[in-house]
Amino acid sequence: MKVLFVCSQGMSSTIAVNALKKEAASKGMEMDVLAVSTQQFPDEVKKGYDVSMVAPQIEHRFALLKEEADKAGVPCGQIEPMAYSPLGGPKLLQQVKDLLG
Repeated sequence: MKVLFVCSQGMSSTIAVNALKKEAASKGMEMDVLAVSTQQFPDEVKKGYDVSMVAPQIEHRFALLKEEADKAGVPCGQIEPMAYSPLGGPKLLQQVKDLLG
């Protein structure tokens, strides 16, 4: 599974991405997660991701990012602030599953 993680690319993004990857691995799921900035998102979303997720600190850009994801046919959702942490892996994985339906 390929997940596009749209963020501001700070240290907290790295921590949250690692938490998601670790949780997926513990459930036997193979997951590739790429963190990109909002400037890279329009190009990256077209590259065959299964899900795109938007970090809480850029939620004000969510409508624009969702529009790009919808054009590419990629489910897009916002990450809940409480999931955006080193312990957020289980919640992040559930959000990915929810987006996939």
